Amino acid sequence: MSNRILLVEDDQSFGAVLKDYLTINNFEVTLATDGEQGLKEFTENEFDICIFDVMMPKKDGFSLAEDVKRIDKNTPIIFLTARNMREDILKGYQLGADDYITKPFDTELLLYKIKAILQRSAVLEDDEQEQFKISNIFFDSMLRQLRVGDNEYKLSPKENELLKLLCMHRNDFMPRDLALRKIWKKENYFTARSMDVYIAKLRKLLRDDEGLEIINVHGEGFRLLVKN
Repeated sequence: MSNRILLVEDDQSFGAVLKDYLTINNFEVTLATDGEQGLKEFTENEFDICIFDVMMPKKDGFSLAEDVKRIDKNTPIIFLTARNMREDILKGYQLGADDYITKPFDTELLLYKIKAILQRSAVLEDDEQEQFKISNIFFDSMLRQLRVGDNEYKLSPKENELLKLLCMHRNDFMPRDLALRKIWKKENYFTARSMDVYIAKLRKLLRDDEGLEIINVHGEGFRLLVKN
């Protein structure tokens, strides 16, 4: 079944274009044009993820998100807005937003983020997996051991956690902020640079497996690409 998206956007032209884009990418999209209509749709139907504009008539996106979270606190929410004020971004995350995207934005990046959030929900359910056999590697995260062909490596704790996240997201987008919050416990310039160092280390360890590649995605995250 297609994942169901509730898109609430008061710019009808933009909303229609975005709905069409998401539909051709195999999502089932319900479009509402104000916050009250959006809340009505949410209460009457089931959705896997919500995308809310912030500035809307009748009920703004933040108020709508508060209502949605009272009904189902686990529903993922992405905010779209033309405002990039720090206070607004912080408020969005305080309300439990999974992402906050300022307009104009790259629709392909939005698509990656939607897939990552949905994948993250699945990962949380499958977080107990400890062993991974992908391409020509065998990875045991409990023992922090990685085998690539005939070579075996003992991973550091951060290398281990980062590779585990990549494996759980294999072939899908893994957001930088997810790894930073989960492994480094905070997100800033220094932790981001530290993660880049560990990504480089993992690339070096995996270089003997031509069927795997860690690629950058728009500077927003990474993808463990399995080629065979």
